Amino acid sequence: MDAIAARFDVDAHAARMRKDGYTVIEDFLDAAALASFRESLAPYLGSHHGRNDFEGFKTERIYTLVARGRIFEQIAADPRLMALIGRFLRPNFLLSASHAINLGPGETPQNIHSDDGFYHQRRPRAPIGVSVIGAISGFTKQNGATEIIPGSHLWGEPDGEGWPKDRGELANMLVPMEIPAGAALVFPGTLLHRGGANVTDRPRLGFTNQYCEPWARPQENFWLSVPKEMVRAMQPQVQKLLGYEIAPPFLGMVTASHPAKSLEPDWVPPVLTQAPRAS
Repeated sequence: MDAIAARFDVDAHAARMRKDGYTVIEDFLDAAALASFRESLAPYLGSHHGRNDFEGFKTERIYTLVARGRIFEQIAADPRLMALIGRFLRPNFLLSASHAINLGPGETPQNIHSDDGFYHQRRPRAPIGVSVIGAISGFTKQNGATEIIPGSHLWGEPDGEGWPKDRGELANMLVPMEIPAGAALVFPGTLLHRGGANVTDRPRLGFTNQYCEPWARPQENFWLSVPKEMVRAMQPQVQKLLGYEIAPPFLGMVTASHPAKSLEPDWVPPVLTQAPRAS
């Protein structure tokens, strides 16, 4: 991995994202990593099907993926991603979402959306999040490849600059990201895109890791979903991504202390060790 990271052209990928709104890391996962991903995910498949049209009624989503196996930690903290995302987000950015997506046969397309659109700040603007979508199966137009609108990351408010007068034309602007197994699509959270329809008879397996500014609230509340005993065993970069780090000057502090201290086995919340609460 270190050798791959050393020859990774972060400048070229960042420039492509700024210009077109996306980039593809073709060799993100090798054959061994793909096999490890499938093996580690297998026990969880069949546990959570979509509850609405956006999740996909014929799609399995395994949330909190980062905590379900070492391979998922490695992917989330991949040094190439850390370098690339660091060109768009402030230091000590956070992991916002981490889940596998097993898009089943007969799945319908999602609505067109942007991944950081739930942060209600006016466009055009810098992204508040950066998304990674990795192909475990090869993505094709037929099996539900992610479809994007190149350049839409620069558009203004809906019906404003960049938007077609007829919103129905958006679907005609979509480009399917047909990428091989092991490749990863990376794009700013302002890019318009959707998951495509799967018209084949086989599922299309992938994952998404989404990252956000250190001052933004993550989509997944990892402080509650990942027990501290699991976090203690994770590599330091993953601990930081989960929020056990300070965003300057003091965002994320725990009773005026560094949040990493809360991972110490004998740590007790200061509210329990200091003066009793008033009645």
